[in-house]
Amino acid sequence: MISINRLLIILLLISMQLFAQKAAFKLVPLGVKGGIDEKNLSAYLVAPIHTHDFICLDAGTINDGIEKAVANKVFTVTPSEVLRKYIKGYCISHAHLDHVSGLIINSPADSSKTIYATKKCMEMMEKHYFNGETWANFGDEGMGFQLKKYHFQTLIVNEETQITNTTMTVKAFALSHVNPFESTAFLIQNGNDAILYLGDTGPDSVEKSNDLSLLWQAIAPLIQRKQLRGIFIEVSFPNEQPDSLLFGHLTPNHLMKELHKLEELTGRTALKNFKIIVTHLKPPTKNIVKIKEQLQKQNDLGLELLFPEQGKSYEL
Repeated sequence: MISINRLLIILLLISMQLFAQKAAFKLVPLGVKGGIDEKNLSAYLVAPIHTHDFICLDAGTINDGIEKAVANKVFTVTPSEVLRKYIKGYCISHAHLDHVSGLIINSPADSSKTIYATKKCMEMMEKHYFNGETWANFGDEGMGFQLKKYHFQTLIVNEETQITNTTMTVKAFALSHVNPFESTAFLIQNGNDAILYLGDTGPDSVEKSNDLSLLWQAIAPLIQRKQLRGIFIEVSFPNEQPDSLLFGHLTPNHLMKELHKLEELTGRTALKNFKIIVTHLKPPTKNIVKIKEQLQKQNDLGLELLFPEQGKSYEL
């Protein structure tokens, strides 16, 4: 005969399962590192759960990541079909090569879709890459003969934009990546659910900026309402890297300081078990290992730290 206490525990576990938050997004990293590994640079596919309507957040590596995902049976179609049919568009945080090279190289094999970026980022891409000289202009704006495969959609900061051929929207926020060079954070929303992706960013204290503080203020209510499913944010160097050599990036120390600023807005309990997807770890391997160890040791907020691997599938 089941005791009353045991019965209560069983009922509690059942109720927890019933009320557990179901996944809202599927994540497939095509590239996760910063630095010199050209086969594994920043690019993250995100789609509403149970769909193949992916937006690609940055595009440093495309083909190698898709091939790994297919090999891992994340996708059951050919790499070409993933590229042409599943990826509905690209959100580019800034125009540094490690965030756009996959997009450029794969453009001849790609299908028609939209590239989303802020004005300065789009101008750099049109001037330096899709200009008819460095590379054919596959877009519908800019210099050289316009092949019009890609629609260049300029995002206005803090304004919501529909992502074509999906149910998702994107809102851009300014980031500082070696002030005054701009990077971008993207708030991707699908109904009541959202994820936040940050391109390269330095800490406010080093960048002499308030961009991260303004971003935390904007997204804190979403965390409190349990609508934000996770934050993608970079940690490029271990704590031993001096501030003078950060080059617009974060260390574990600086990330945790920033997240404590966020905690002041949300309250501590709101961040417990909240997902932080750590991006842009720079080689060599010993530095990546050190970054992970330092983050785990300094995680006094009870965060769920996720270190995504190329070509694997995750749910948020």
